Parts: sequence; C-alpha cells; structure tokens
Amino acid sequence: MGIFDAIRGQLIDVIEWSDNGGNIMVHKYDMRGKEIMMGAQLTVREGQVAIFVNEGQLADVYQPGRYELTTSNMPIMTALQSWKFGFNSPFKADVYFINMRQFLDRKWGTANPVMMRDAEFGMIRIRAFGIYAFKVAEPETFLREVFGSSALLTTEGVEGQIKRTLVSGLSDAIAESKIPALDLAANYSELGEYVRQAMNPKLAALGLTLTDFVVENISLPEEVEKTMDKRTSMGVLGDLNRYTQYQAAEAIRDAAQNPGGTAGAGIGMGAGVAMGQMFAQAMQNAQQPSQAAPVQQASGGFCSECGAKLTSGAKFCPSCGAKQAGSGVCPACGKPVQPGAKFCAECGTKL
Repeated sequence: MGIFDAIRGQLIDVIEWSDNGGNIMVHKYDMRGKEIMMGAQLTVREGQVAIFVNEGQLADVYQPGRYELTTSNMPIMTALQSWKFGFNSPFKADVYFINMRQFLDRKWGTANPVMMRDAEFGMIRIRAFGIYAFKVAEPETFLREVFGSSALLTTEGVEGQIKRTLVSGLSDAIAESKIPALDLAANYSELGEYVRQAMNPKLAALGLTLTDFVVENISLPEEVEKTMDKRTSMGVLGDLNRYTQYQAAEAIRDAAQNPGGTAGAGIGMGAGVAMGQMFAQAMQNAQQPSQAAPVQQASGGFCSECGAKLTSGAKFCPSCGAKQAGSGVCPACGKPVQPGAKFCAECGTKL
C-alpha cells in the first residue's frame, strides 16, 4: 500500500444511510475519525433529509437526491469554514439523516380519568384510548430542539412527550368542541380531527406534526352510563300507559300461574287487590285519550209549529226551521228550561 492509498483510506468519498424501516428517526453518520474529501458523493433517499453540523452549528440541509459536495452546494459550510478560495482540502463535520416518513399505529390512552365539563351532566370523568400517527415536519427544528448527542434517536424517545401532550389537551379539546357526553360515541371521527388540529401547534415547537388521531373508545362514568341506559329504555318503551297496562297484565298472569295463587306468591290478599286496582287504573288511563265525552242530548221539548222533538237550547226547529220562543237555557244559572216558560224552574229568574 502506497502513501496515497493510506491517505485516501482516511477520507470519506460516499455518504449515505439505508433505512431498515424501523423506528429510527435520526441517524448520525459514523465518520470513524475520517474526514470528508472534496467531491464526495452524498446520497439522500426518499423520505430522508441530510443535515451538516459544523462544531455544533446547523449548516446545509439536503433534500432527497444525489450531490457532489463542492463549495457551490455547501454555502453555509463554506461560510463557517471560511473557504475563501474554494473547497480544496478535506474537512470534518457531523452528518445527520432525518427520517421524514410517517410513524403509524402509535398507541395512546388515559392512564387516569380525565376531567371534563359537560353542559348536561356537569363535571364528569372520562377514559379514552386510540391510535395516532406523526412525522417530522421541520427537520432543523426537530434536530435543534429534540435530538441530543447520541448516534441515533428512535420513536420511543419522543412518544412519551407526544402522549402526555395529547392526553393533557384531550379534555380541553372536548370542551371546546362542545360535543355533549351523550353524543361522543357518534362523533369519534369529528372529535379525532378536532384534537389533531388543536394539538399540532403544540407539537410544531418540536418540529413534529400529528398526521392522524383516532379515538377508538371513550368510556363514561358508571353513573352517566346508567342514566343513558334509562333514557334509552324510556325511548324504547314509547307509550308509558300501554307499558303499564302490559306490566300489570304480566303480573296477574304470573300470579295466576303460581300453584298457590297470589298468596302462594307471597304477596297476600291486599297486594292482590291492589294489583287489580292498578290494572283497572292502567286500563282507564290507556282508554282516556281515545274516549271523548258524549254530547248530552237533553230533552228540550217540542216545536210549537210542527211538533218535532227539540234538543236543549235549540233556537230553531231542526225539522221545519221555525224560530222557537226562547233559547231553552236560563241566562242566570244555565239550566235548561221548557219552551214558553216565563220563569226558570231552577233559580226563578224571569225569562
């Protein structure tokens, strides 16, 4: 091996990173003590961004593509290194590859109940869980704010921060969306999109963005669920009068099928009588809306012209149309009077 081969062995001429599809978000290229030579080839694959860092300062950023490193495409490094006459000697720099693809199927959930204010139930506690997806939106911000000095950074390093941010803002997002507790289950998609938009400004400070947020389930307190069940039952029952009638009939049937009768069922004679009264009352209530009070056809005498029978209070004969002498009703007490009467037989008022 000649001296030139030994020198060339200390230089890097190809810089690239093959992502294995894992959870690595940032990969620091291993220089192994070598320097970058003039004209070195930099390959940035799809879904990656390469960033040069010179002595802790972020320098040039490279999008997907193939680059031959020269002063023309390294303006920031040229300024930091003070290459007045061009890049003509090897140099040292740190190269970081940022994974820009989405990280899917991340789990989230509330370890403890989250307090929220509902317009109908007041303060309630809810538990929720689901999945989310995120990605790096601003690689320079992410590298500056999150990444340390380690050789690689996986999703586990940032998931804890993201989950805490999501859970802490979940109750605020539900309250601001003004979705009632009774309607949460029917608005999971809308709620997920609302939470995603509400949380992105907070994650933007870390250079991240929430690409998807899915609410799989929201569980309400037991007391609220019982109230919801009661309201559902009331809606299913519909006509309560008919339901009461049905329940009374079922109770009487069960008592009749008991070998010991109502006494054998342990309810006693008094309870049996009360049950019968309840059934009768239920029947009466069920029939009341459909029965109208019959019109009293009180006798009002006979027509003075044709002799046809008149109803109480008739002013004209329904048969011949002759006008009757009186209205047939006392103006003082409202009681019917006989045609031709001069005084009310009930109160004595002069007609």
